[in-house]
Amino acid sequence: MKKLLFFIVSLRLLFFIVSLSIVSCSVKKKPIFLKVDDIKVISVASDTIRLKASAFFKNPNDIGGKLATDEIKVIVNGTQLAQVSSEEFKVPARDEFSIPLNVAIPAKKVFGNNKNGILGGLLNSLLNKSVKVQFKGDLRYKVLGFSHVYTIDKTEDIKIKF
Repeated sequence: MKKLLFFIVSLRLLFFIVSLSIVSCSVKKKPIFLKVDDIKVISVASDTIRLKASAFFKNPNDIGGKLATDEIKVIVNGTQLAQVSSEEFKVPARDEFSIPLNVAIPAKKVFGNNKNGILGGLLNSLLNKSVKVQFKGDLRYKVLGFSHVYTIDKTEDIKIKF
């Protein structure tokens, strides 16, 4: 009987310590969105043009979470051409991190017969050796039932290298 009582008291003490450590962790703070940067042209092929950017964050929480893109649009020279493709990203605890934002723009949207004149705008951009690229949309952070949406709106002139 003494052993059973000792076991029960020890189990309750262990449960109390574990509960206290979980409650003392900061979870309700959202990761701090720093910037979207490093927009680059990765490759140009006959069927696709690939761009890459990075979204930078700092997580003050003791527990990580997950970030997912929520229809981030890619607008090149004022015309929406694609959306960011990205898998759900694991957020590290108490760390600065970046998530990749990859874009594949179908070449037919660029070189097709388009009323918006995107081809003319791109030819002008090629002559000027720069393209205006805008990332616009939302990133969603989730952890333990807590969620937060970050609005992304970054425009940058990127240099085209031949």
